[in-house]
Amino acid sequence: MENYPDLYSFIYDILILGKRVEYNLDVPTIQFAAMFGIIKEMDSAAAISNQIFEIVLSNYFIVKDALNTSIRHIDGYHGDIIINGRFDMASCLTKFAALFREVYTENDAGFIEVHGRMLFLTYLKPLINGGGFYHIESQLTDQRRMDLVVDYGLDQFIIELKLWYGESAHEKAYDQLTGYLKGKGLTAGYLLTFDFRKDKNREPRAHWAEWDGVRIFDVML
Repeated sequence: MENYPDLYSFIYDILILGKRVEYNLDVPTIQFAAMFGIIKEMDSAAAISNQIFEIVLSNYFIVKDALNTSIRHIDGYHGDIIINGRFDMASCLTKFAALFREVYTENDAGFIEVHGRMLFLTYLKPLINGGGFYHIESQLTDQRRMDLVVDYGLDQFIIELKLWYGESAHEKAYDQLTGYLKGKGLTAGYLLTFDFRKDKNREPRAHWAEWDGVRIFDVML
């Protein structure tokens, strides 16, 4: 990856940014990635081939972005997020939202729209290190949303990250997350939305909602 910038950009685009790229082995970069087993074909598009690669590559991108001084990272505090070995995901998301609002302004909107996912991953990674891990559900990832599965101890958390596209799209995200939770046999999930509306009166959101038999912790930045 270090020696092949085209490969780096391609893998970053499909894994982190959720871009759909046609699986076409006539394209040298795609052929190269397939030759090393990094990608596979899924619904005629390129996808990361397995969860091990998803974990290793996302961790690699997090470290690389952390070295980029143009990114103002926000660090998490373990204190009341991990209590007696149990991870409190609602507290984690609430604290991320508060720190995010302190650090970033409307002038950063264009940057965050592209890199918001990476900022949250950078925040989450040191909190779960040593006690758990996460992976990106690449088959569900697209430019509008990303689904993370976090395992910590005996607990599993499903987090959907998305951009704000209006109330109807937000309700659709509830439906998508609910279906995913039920498929996993879980009764609670988490929704983190980056909202770039220039509405000075808009209040940040962080609350539990009941939806079709499950509970969703809905956080809007």
